[in-house]
Amino acid sequence: MALFTGVGVALVTLFHPDGALDAPATADLAARLTELGVRCVLVAGTTGEAATLTPADRDELVAAVRAAVPSDVPVLAGAGAPTGRQAAELTGRAFDAGADAVLALSPPGVADPRPYYEAVAKAATGPLLAYHFPGASLPGIPVELLPELPVSGLKDSSGDAARLLHEREVFGGDLYTGATSLLSLCGTIGAAGGLVAAANMAPEDCVAALAGDGAAQVRAAAADRAAAADFPAAYKRATAERFGTSVVTRVGF
Repeated sequence: MALFTGVGVALVTLFHPDGALDAPATADLAARLTELGVRCVLVAGTTGEAATLTPADRDELVAAVRAAVPSDVPVLAGAGAPTGRQAAELTGRAFDAGADAVLALSPPGVADPRPYYEAVAKAATGPLLAYHFPGASLPGIPVELLPELPVSGLKDSSGDAARLLHEREVFGGDLYTGATSLLSLCGTIGAAGGLVAAANMAPEDCVAALAGDGAAQVRAAAADRAAAADFPAAYKRATAERFGTSVVTRVGF
């Protein structure tokens, strides 16, 4: 069975005005999003400003979100790092803190990520998903290597529709897009779903887009495009407009 089917949120991490972590507020936002149709919560991902979080921050976030969302909504923890050793340590901590699964971004500057994922898989006590996002960590994961990775799923945030179709052809695991603009395509080809930042502020449109609503797809893509121009601050501003949450970012704080 897939870890989840439907739309998951790449959750923003909320901070106090002084930049301190606000795990309770982040968990409350996660719970509100699940009430609006979100079926998985990714914490400490790219949108969650993972690079600014300490290991203790990550532990606190995972525990708080896991306690706040329904038991049938999996909590997925970001655990990518430059080396397999670092990612394995984050993976072990994430599961110890209550994560249901882990998402590991491919390492930067590595053409063959198989040894990296093998190291991470040894530390995983639950599902491990690979993460292809060349915009954040070049070069990403070659499609032809996907069947050889010890993972149960893949998040692809490249936004490349042709690549997504290729992945659907050759990869037998859970396939999720990280690109809001490809939600409808995911639904059409029978992929498991999406893990998208736009679900922070427009969860209903994201859910409808995955289900094939063309107008909702256009609206969700427009909202995401506007927010992506000032990442991650604009996602926080849009989320705050909807839910009254903090707009503080740690990036550049």
